Amino acid sequence: MNPLASFRVAIDALKMHALRSFLAMLGVIIGVASVIVMVSVASGAGEAIEARIRALGTNVLVIFPGSFTSGGRRAGEGTALALSENDLAAIRASVPTVVGAAGMVSGSAPIVVGNSNWTTSVTGVNADYLDVRDWPLADGRSFTEAELRSGAKVVILGATTARELFGNAPALGEQVRIKNVPFTIIGTLTEKGQSGFGTDQDDTALVPLSTARRRLFGAEQTVPDNLRTIMVEVASAEAMNDTQEEIENLLRQRRHVRPGTPDDFQVRNMAEFIRARSETQSILSVLLGATAAISLVVGGIGIMNIMLVSVTERTKEIGLRMAVGARRRDILSQFLIEAVTLCVTGGLIGLLIGGSAAISMSIWGNWPIALKPGLVVIALLSAGLVGVFFGYYPARRASLMNPIDALRYE
Repeated sequence: MNPLASFRVAIDALKMHALRSFLAMLGVIIGVASVIVMVSVASGAGEAIEARIRALGTNVLVIFPGSFTSGGRRAGEGTALALSENDLAAIRASVPTVVGAAGMVSGSAPIVVGNSNWTTSVTGVNADYLDVRDWPLADGRSFTEAELRSGAKVVILGATTARELFGNAPALGEQVRIKNVPFTIIGTLTEKGQSGFGTDQDDTALVPLSTARRRLFGAEQTVPDNLRTIMVEVASAEAMNDTQEEIENLLRQRRHVRPGTPDDFQVRNMAEFIRARSETQSILSVLLGATAAISLVVGGIGIMNIMLVSVTERTKEIGLRMAVGARRRDILSQFLIEAVTLCVTGGLIGLLIGGSAAISMSIWGNWPIALKPGLVVIALLSAGLVGVFFGYYPARRASLMNPIDALRYE
């Protein structure tokens, strides 16, 4: 019997017991739907988290002051001597893999325009900031060298800040007051979204670094050219660890950190942060996939049970087929095709249900999903393999029957 004829016979046999066939498929349907929903949601959540982290820049090192220690007591992060413009210049000059370095001072301040006001994060930046952050302008222009040197009263607004102050009206060229100091808006930033730490990156305002020191936040008496944070862009991801080590050694020398004592600064590697998040998300995806795969195994056991019942019920039919010339491999293939057909059909139905559920979660639940073609193929292949694995024993049992005993079976 050729495979096409075996397939037709298998379909006819399944149609004769449609309800039983559907109930046998139910476990596979639930298993495949679970795999699709769980893995697509887990993958989507992982991609959303990685996108937020990458918004900070993948090849970026963030440097900030550490903890000040006095009398054996540590005062907490950020209390040590501030970083300086000279530190920034030394990093640029001494570390060849650094392609950009941005120094910042920041604080919270109210911005007022007319009767509207909004308290946001105001950051003083230098010329490299937008390039290091890979943050293009949506409108307007960046700071000029003259504005950066002179402490000009100009500001670039983030998308959230501009929307809260002006709604849908254009902000470019408007006058605002920051801590009662008048500023002119020269640009607006594109939307960046949330950071990896859950904060809204678009709720910000950028001013020249010199302006922030002179007019908004003041300069530290001990470090007049103080910087709260330095962000360093590295040439490649492969050079991140070496660059971090060079910067740490350089800052230990500049800040006179004695051997064996803790550093009074911190260097945070965003690539390591992404890698740790990715590894955690991969483990979560595997666990969710394994949990969903249990449903497939349970469904496969149900298929095997139904196939064994079918073999018993059709014992005389098997004997008659063998008596008129059917070979053992024809019987084997017939029942194996029935099992695979049950599983693949259940897989297609489960795929439809799981895909619809995942898309519904994305639309109405505002949940990120990643429904990839590879996942669909894996789910269907898994269903087919379950059919082969759990259908082989009943099919082999049918093929090994003695034709005479089968014909005599009551």
